[in-house]
Amino acid sequence: MSLNIESNPLLDRLPPHLKQFIKPQNYEEYTPVDHAVWRYVMRKNIFSLPKVAHDSYLNGLQKTGISIDQIPSMYGMNRILQEIGWAAVAVDGFIPPNAFMEFQAYNILVIASDIRQLENIEYTPAPDIIHEAAGHAPIIANPDYAEYLRRFGKIGCKAISSKRDYELYEAVRKLSILKEAHNTKQKDIEEAEKKIEILQNQKEEPSEMALIRNLHWWTVEYGLVGSVENPKIYGAGLLSSIGESEWCMTDHVKKLEYSPEAAFQDFDITKPQPQLFVTPDFAYLCQVLEEFADTMALRKGGHRGLAKLIESENLGTIELSTGLQVSGVFTRMIRNEDNEVIYFETSGPTALSFREKELIGHGIDAHPDGFRSPLGKLKGINLAIENMSPRDLKAYNFYDGEYIEFEFESGITVAGTNITGIRNIQGELILIQFSECTINYKDECLFKPEWGTFDLAVGKEIVSAFSGPADDYSFNLITHNPNSSTTKRSYNNTEKELHSLYQSVRNIREGKNTKFSLEAVFDILKTDHSDDWLLPIEIYELTYTRDEDFSLQIIGHLEQIKSRKPKIKHLIDSGLKIINPNFITV
Repeated sequence: MSLNIESNPLLDRLPPHLKQFIKPQNYEEYTPVDHAVWRYVMRKNIFSLPKVAHDSYLNGLQKTGISIDQIPSMYGMNRILQEIGWAAVAVDGFIPPNAFMEFQAYNILVIASDIRQLENIEYTPAPDIIHEAAGHAPIIANPDYAEYLRRFGKIGCKAISSKRDYELYEAVRKLSILKEAHNTKQKDIEEAEKKIEILQNQKEEPSEMALIRNLHWWTVEYGLVGSVENPKIYGAGLLSSIGESEWCMTDHVKKLEYSPEAAFQDFDITKPQPQLFVTPDFAYLCQVLEEFADTMALRKGGHRGLAKLIESENLGTIELSTGLQVSGVFTRMIRNEDNEVIYFETSGPTALSFREKELIGHGIDAHPDGFRSPLGKLKGINLAIENMSPRDLKAYNFYDGEYIEFEFESGITVAGTNITGIRNIQGELILIQFSECTINYKDECLFKPEWGTFDLAVGKEIVSAFSGPADDYSFNLITHNPNSSTTKRSYNNTEKELHSLYQSVRNIREGKNTKFSLEAVFDILKTDHSDDWLLPIEIYELTYTRDEDFSLQIIGHLEQIKSRKPKIKHLIDSGLKIINPNFITV
């Protein structure tokens, strides 16, 4: 039976399009080997990270109640995270970047509930519970960092993606799944890597999402804090990688001062990073974030912002100077000689909102086939429509139920019967509805009477453009169907026997009844599972102070494994050193 994770009121605030990504943790599916992998990594972290990690990490481990000995449950994490104003949810591997960041905006930590295989114990490109729970969760106990994470989510989820971003997301997700899946063919991995390489080598201007994803990588995932000469780790990718957390502190990895320029430094998730960025403190992270946000369409709007939405071919929103928000898939704009947007179009379902709330009668049912409108000031009138009082409107013949003709400064003409208008809370007109309406620009007819009622969006200019809808409830956003899914591993009888051996050692350590003695476990290991190195270390932990002869047998067995598999020698030696600091490696 899956554990119930709904133990934090923050989860109740989530909109449906985010809840679609949440999955049960299925805690009972973790094997005894999985728990041993978690325990090894956590013990290694506790042993080595105090020298290189920011103080917030170890303090946060205690505050978030994350156990060293067993994989944490979402239920327990949520109960404790609630005390620091956060919550956690389980998801299936990588989720779209906008969704990942929007969870952060709601103070929700996204945790991939799968755990890396033993053969990937040092590092996996796939998100897993070691990376998320042991890497991200402890640091958010620091209030300054938690605020940065929330602000990043709020801004980052509005970043506009390019078409290539969506393709790259699917390609990276597929590669991460293949690399973590059991018995994946090398040919399949190479093909997936080639697909990513092709996409990355496509020459195009980086999108907002690509740039802010870089900032996220060089801070939240791979960030250092302090000085370039004496940095400390706070990035979850480093904290959860027992190999790279040590490697990154050597002179082999270049240390750079963090700045907005980090947004233009790309990364490769499959390799150790050749350089890292150091922020003087967590407050500075917010300063850089705000500097970057000032360059985004979210705050600049204009023709560039609308162009980004058109290029993305995805759902987005523009906000006009009146506060009217138009959400849909944008397909066209017309600009004047000053590069000001004088006309725009969407295709397909479109919704109109004000301050993130859909206007009554202007949801996608009212605009199922798109929306279009001219923008700007009227010709020969210094006063913009949005600034006209009822008296001004009468002066310029804007009467309800009356036929009217007028021309914008751009040359776009509008003729039709004025039905009614909608004002914002400041009393400014934001929408005027016409019947029998004709709109022309030069030799083109932009709207014809037979197309139905026309709604004129009132506004001088576009002040903001961002990804996604203004009102989350305007559209059916429960549509996430990734091209690839994480695979559940099935185990043969030999592997199940190994699991039972791990469970026996764990039971002995915890003082519970067990099927096998330590000696029996070791005998079976040597005969049937001679390449397994982690369980002998766990047995050594229980014997090295009590039975010298047995301990020497274990060491001899591990030496044989090291001679056969020199690539894991350092893992074995580290495990023994954690147990016995006086252990001398050979």
